[in-house]
Amino acid sequence: MLLVGLTGGMCAGKSTVSSMFAELGCLIIDADQVARKLVEPEAPAWKRIVRVFGKDILNKDKTLDRKKLAGIIYADAGKRKLLNSILHPLILREEERLVKEASNRGNHRIAIVSAALMIEAGSYKRFPKMIVAACSKETQINRIMKREKVTRKEALQRWTSQLSGKEKKKYANYVVNTSGPFHKTRKQVVQVYEKLRRLAEK
Repeated sequence: MLLVGLTGGMCAGKSTVSSMFAELGCLIIDADQVARKLVEPEAPAWKRIVRVFGKDILNKDKTLDRKKLAGIIYADAGKRKLLNSILHPLILREEERLVKEASNRGNHRIAIVSAALMIEAGSYKRFPKMIVAACSKETQINRIMKREKVTRKEALQRWTSQLSGKEKKKYANYVVNTSGPFHKTRKQVVQVYEKLRRLAEK
């Protein structure tokens, strides 16, 4: 099974690209989904986060108030680093378990692990091939404002908290530009998939 990393900045189109690869038959392991399970109420990671950040970051049903937590970590690099130090080791361990499980089943030739901070965390080194989803800065800022319902200033704050698309591209074997219409993104994904499929068959 060929193991591939997929990354991209916030709202750079990573989820769209992931879903396209899934449609083509690739196994997708999404770090965001893994993290959501890890921070369910009373889970070990949830307890550590609440201990560090306080109960003010909880909703009434004890779930994390993601917007409130985001406001804290994007305004303070130290707190962002602290949150990542809690979550990243647990996410990596769960990703490895899921990859091993999939490899044992043998149902997929290509497994793609998708994570936003793969390069920043250094975990990209685990993958023989890397895909970066990228778009123009302005497209990304507008998408962040729309999706997160934040001001331009807040969107820029989030944009600058991660490596730029230009920097991420340096680590890529393949780049999918998501600035254009859906069909153009899909065409690029299919081209990358065909290259990965040939590698997986070797």
